[in-house]
Amino acid sequence: MPHPAPLPPALAILNGFGISVGDSVIGLQALWAARALGHVTAPPVLIRRPGLRPMVDLVYPLAADFCSLRPLPAALEAADLLGQGFDHVIDIRDFAFDPGFRGVAMIDFFLTRLGLDPATVPPALRRNTWLAPRVAAHAPPAERGYALVCPSSSMALRDMPDTVHRAIQRRLLGRGLRVLTQGAPVEGAARAPAMESMEALCGLVAGAACVISTDTAMVHLADAFAVPCLAFFTTHRPEWRVRDYPLCTALHLPAPGLPEALEFQRGPEDLAAVLAAWQAAAGEVAAMLERFLDTVEG
Repeated sequence: MPHPAPLPPALAILNGFGISVGDSVIGLQALWAARALGHVTAPPVLIRRPGLRPMVDLVYPLAADFCSLRPLPAALEAADLLGQGFDHVIDIRDFAFDPGFRGVAMIDFFLTRLGLDPATVPPALRRNTWLAPRVAAHAPPAERGYALVCPSSSMALRDMPDTVHRAIQRRLLGRGLRVLTQGAPVEGAARAPAMESMEALCGLVAGAACVISTDTAMVHLADAFAVPCLAFFTTHRPEWRVRDYPLCTALHLPAPGLPEALEFQRGPEDLAAVLAAWQAAAGEVAAMLERFLDTVEG
């Protein structure tokens, strides 16, 4: 199927692309793909909400060669931008509440909103290929080749329970691996240093022999730097986030009674359901970890 006509060069994208590191990395990949395919012919202006978490804001300067930024004014409507130097506006504000966002691969959602049919986009352009060439990755001040554990995410529903986190660290140590964790380390493991820049965060991932994570941002970075990754998903199906990642092994831990693609915790009962799902799948988690490590070490 041929690609649609190119978008006008004076293009604005409202809330391009989200308020998290992971959404931003994937959204920028969709934009990079649209640029590579000639659908977006000139760097667009991303009009974004100011004052987000610092690491989110640090993603976008890395993409300065194919987009620019402008702060989002209060109460701005898409129509307000037409006639102000823009010929076309794509509004993707509040996309987490968009029914079209649920139940599809995130890269497909962004590609569609940019006007592309995801099926016509080559698989290599659906991976996070834009990032690594633009980052001078620096490994932390330690020997490379550690197992990196990322037990926490942006919401408690996606966090790894402490008991599971400790068990995973001990098993990694038992396999003779050096372990860095972004959570509380067990004896023999070490806490990963705090990262204050995207370059440093990317270096932390790039220096790992493998990544084990419930934080999807770290899963996306693992793909960008071709690091084998074991990812756990409680609220979303893995194919909605890691379908195109050949080095990612994913385990879905669905919680009975919890709606799919839940973006926000509604109450303590949701967290209880997720913890029960982890407990019920304890044997599967342990077996998946062993199979993953066999692949990494083989």
